[in-house]
Amino acid sequence: MVINADTKIASILKHHEDALETIISISPAFQKLRNPLLRKLMAGRTSIAMACKLGGCTVEFFLEKMKPLGFEGGEVSNKPQKDLSMKEDNESREYLKTLGQDQIVQLDVRAMLAGGTDPLEKIMASIAALKKHQVLLIINSFEPTPLIKLLNKKGFSSYVETVDASEIHTWFIPQNLIHPRPEPIKTEDSGWEELISFFEGRIRFVDVRQLEMPQPMHTILGALESLPPGDALYVYHKRIPVFLLPELSERGFDYRTKTLNQQEVHLLIFRESL
Repeated sequence: MVINADTKIASILKHHEDALETIISISPAFQKLRNPLLRKLMAGRTSIAMACKLGGCTVEFFLEKMKPLGFEGGEVSNKPQKDLSMKEDNESREYLKTLGQDQIVQLDVRAMLAGGTDPLEKIMASIAALKKHQVLLIINSFEPTPLIKLLNKKGFSSYVETVDASEIHTWFIPQNLIHPRPEPIKTEDSGWEELISFFEGRIRFVDVRQLEMPQPMHTILGALESLPPGDALYVYHKRIPVFLLPELSERGFDYRTKTLNQQEVHLLIFRESL
């Protein structure tokens, strides 16, 4: 049998009865294949290329180890992979810092797997039930590469965090949350001084320059919840909060920004209907 980077692990296991032990010998990460349910779930969805990423080995090394069983290595696919680039990975991580607990839907599938249940249906139901601005956190004992590939095609970015050897957190984030529709940032040229004069005596102040993410966004939104009608909120910030701006529009607020230098930006936030 000729195999290459795109060959599914299930095809290899079906072709040779000794393939399981040989694959397991390649990397400790493949020990999970001893679990019949995990083997059933993963083998049919995982290519050699995906498996090598999980196992920390090269495709060439994997193919070489399979040769004694009669497998022949075919041409390694040159198709571009759709894994997150470093930039996208950083963007996902930074976005997660802005979330409140009510925006995180958590699903621990370890007990389901241990009990012999395929969690895919539950996962897809959770994805379908996500509300606006919510993300899904899957807790598992391994990085679910096939699931990441599947949901990437459905418009989700992912971020994987290893807690320990038995706990892996995988976040699934709608890509439109990380890359919201760009809108022109309203600067001091858009009537800053006039608005300061208009709200004179009706301005409340909040300073978030010393707060760590995600506290600035939470602090500002909390202050806006108690802002009296007709008043404005003056914010001292270190940067223009790009993730906050679409949220302001969603909640019926307008704003203006004034950049003093690279480390300080002021915002004036007020209700759209003056």
